[in-house]
Amino acid sequence: DRITVGVGAVYAPSYRGSDDYSVNPVPVVLGQIGGIGINPRAGGVALDFIPDDRDSGFGFSLGPVATYSANRARGIRDDVVRSAGKLDEAIEVGGTAGVTAYKLLNPYDSLTLSADVRWDVAGAHKGMVWTPSLTYMTPLSRGSIVSLNISARHVDDDFAQYYYSVTPGQSLRTGGALPVYGADGGWDSANIGLLGALDLDGNLLNGGFQVIGIVAYSKMLNDAKDTPFTSIRGDADQWVGGLGLAYTF
Repeated sequence: DRITVGVGAVYAPSYRGSDDYSVNPVPVVLGQIGGIGINPRAGGVALDFIPDDRDSGFGFSLGPVATYSANRARGIRDDVVRSAGKLDEAIEVGGTAGVTAYKLLNPYDSLTLSADVRWDVAGAHKGMVWTPSLTYMTPLSRGSIVSLNISARHVDDDFAQYYYSVTPGQSLRTGGALPVYGADGGWDSANIGLLGALDLDGNLLNGGFQVIGIVAYSKMLNDAKDTPFTSIRGDADQWVGGLGLAYTF
């Protein structure tokens, strides 16, 4: 059993598609307790109920996932976007599954193909999101490790209409600065991120404190790119950077 808890600061767009950035605190929890894996998600967590045997060369994951999103619900820095009206906070719950190959280039690395499927249960967008991803993780030394993640996000019509459409009422409240726009579902972003961890005593195996850093890039696609919230008031190129401190028990 092991558990890692941490907190960091993340520099990210004030909403998805924004060109205004802000700094926000972010908690992190991951590890394994009683054979159940705990894996972080942006604004949430996923559980894995299938223990892996690394020596077999392959492993599988299956379990629930839950995330929280305050996209355009608070922290909007753009005056025009704020005047269109705040949205409700979303809580998305669903499942995650994946397969992992171990010991590819060294005895300790792994490559994981997985997908999350989530539905909003808080009555915000009332839609479905699914996110396939590919993650490669490897140690660089006894005291450092890196993880490279590539993913994409697919949203349904309900999600797209809630976040990317501009209704006549919203357009009126902005004085026409945001023209009326109707959005449809589809792939709304492609993403790549790099995470690194450095153990402060030089040994990741004995727990203790680690410094964690992350840099990520997202490209808004299709109606998420063409919506006036992005194309007129924001930017389709989205960057995230973060730095934090964690402790492993």
